[in-house]
Amino acid sequence: MDIETFRDFCLGLPGTTEDVKWGDHLCFLVENKIYIMCSLTAPHAFSFKIEPEAFDELIKRTGVLQAPYSAKRQWALAESLDVFPEHELQSWVANSRRLVISKLTKKLQAKYL
Repeated sequence: MDIETFRDFCLGLPGTTEDVKWGDHLCFLVENKIYIMCSLTAPHAFSFKIEPEAFDELIKRTGVLQAPYSAKRQWALAESLDVFPEHELQSWVANSRRLVISKLTKKLQAKYL
């Protein structure tokens, strides 16, 4: 998946906004909470939130690591947008967004149900 297709997919999820942080990371947010951080430089490594239960299996895969500077076993780093097939990439993005939404207040969560 190229960066523009990735960006379009993320922005197509309800309530998603984008921001560039730290000079070179395109971040996708819901209610000002980051759910994806993607490098603007190729190969576009990206970090996403994940359940701790899925973390250990996921990082066994080539190209997936613990995201640096992030909560241990709660954020993974894919070394490029090509680490996953498109449908799986979209599933991880949607899951990351869902996990972030689950930490919002009940009132804010209701906006996305």
